[in-house]
Amino acid sequence: MTARLVPSMSAAVALTASAALLPALAVLGELRPTWVALAAYAALCAAVGGRSRASAAVLIGPAAWLFHNGFVEHRHGALDLAAPAAEAAHVLLLTAAALAAALLTAPPGPRPGRRYDLAA
Repeated sequence: MTARLVPSMSAAVALTASAALLPALAVLGELRPTWVALAAYAALCAAVGGRSRASAAVLIGPAAWLFHNGFVEHRHGALDLAAPAAEAAHVLLLTAAALAAALLTAPPGPRPGRRYDLAA
């Protein structure tokens, strides 16, 4: 059984990975608001969410959104909420990607009817 990342470490990994994704998007010419950049950040959230606890999804999605909004959509690190509904949808998409991956890769819990040695 592999250990899951705690929420604070998941947020740190998401911030670091989001920053590392920017040069790759720049090489591909995708530092502009396209579906490719948003899909890349959603895949990043899913990858980090797959190694994290489900409760960390509320930190992973917004961490990735900060870099997507600041450097992909509006360049030079300037956050902008000109279209709040669209930005809320982006945050929701990124958070949902992290949550879905965390839930799909979660280890199964205790089975009913089985005895477990809690002292071990």
